[in-house]
Amino acid sequence: MNQLSFQDLQRYLELKYKEEATSSALFMKLVEEVGEVAEVLNQVEGRKEDSGEASLEQELVDVIHYAVAIASINDINLTEAVINKDKQAAIKYH
Repeated sequence: MNQLSFQDLQRYLELKYKEEATSSALFMKLVEEVGEVAEVLNQVEGRKEDSGEASLEQELVDVIHYAVAIASINDINLTEAVINKDKQAAIKYH
């Protein structure tokens, strides 16, 4: 099984987007992908007709892709950020 760290993904996405994308452009893509997750969930849970083409896995990967891309071009170390956020949440919520 392949392993992919936040660091590896961030390095790749920074190279991919650093020169050609803005945070707001990537954010618009992220919002679009979140909407596609909503569509898939509506189909899976029977609120909309299932087109048979929707993939929750693929749409979640797209959400992760754009969220990490935004962090990458803004020099946010997600590994550190996740750990720090979890520590804060642990204190806040006991």
